[in-house]
Amino acid sequence: MRIVIADDAVLLREGLVRLLTESGHEVVAAVGDGDALVEAVVRHQPDVSIVDVRMPPSHTDEGLRAAVEARRLVPRSPILVLSQYVEVSYADDLLATGGAGGGIGYLLKDRVAAIDEFLDALRRVAAGGTVLDPEVVGQLFARRRRDDPLRELTPREREVLALMAEGRSNTAIARALVVSDGAVEKHVRNIFTKLTLPPDTEQHRRVLAVLTYLRN
Repeated sequence: MRIVIADDAVLLREGLVRLLTESGHEVVAAVGDGDALVEAVVRHQPDVSIVDVRMPPSHTDEGLRAAVEARRLVPRSPILVLSQYVEVSYADDLLATGGAGGGIGYLLKDRVAAIDEFLDALRRVAAGGTVLDPEVVGQLFARRRRDDPLRELTPREREVLALMAEGRSNTAIARALVVSDGAVEKHVRNIFTKLTLPPDTEQHRRVLAVLTYLRN
């Protein structure tokens, strides 16, 4: 894959460059601020970009805002955001760009240490999937409002939707729940129906279902 990295922490940035290069990928740009990220995405149109949420000058949400701008200029450009902490509002802002398609992901930086899992997450985002750190999912779930549009879902359907929010495929969900692929497919169809998601491509409806889950 052709990858852009944006992180102002030089050690982490160079560590990612080395890890990805040794794994057979090409890092086409490694930058340290949001403006440079947007420029790199527009110029190189990479297969995926890895972006730190907090970058200069204020070290608040520059990275996230740059990622959203990059996706505006290069629609469907896959973005995997890394954060030191769970930033619920930032995760929600990023997920709001998912309706147009294209891979999006939000992981805690600690996950990079689990190299195989990190590389797998990167591949899934590059392929157009949605990957969310389990801790992010948990905290977003805690914000659920009383007017819960998910109230019609059964406990099992909620479990399936939670695993969908982590970016898992139907096969991976079946493995996690120890059920058949067919059972998961039935649960997914029920979820789409109960959330009144209109017929569309499977991936688009999965993104909309996950957004509904995370916002409530």
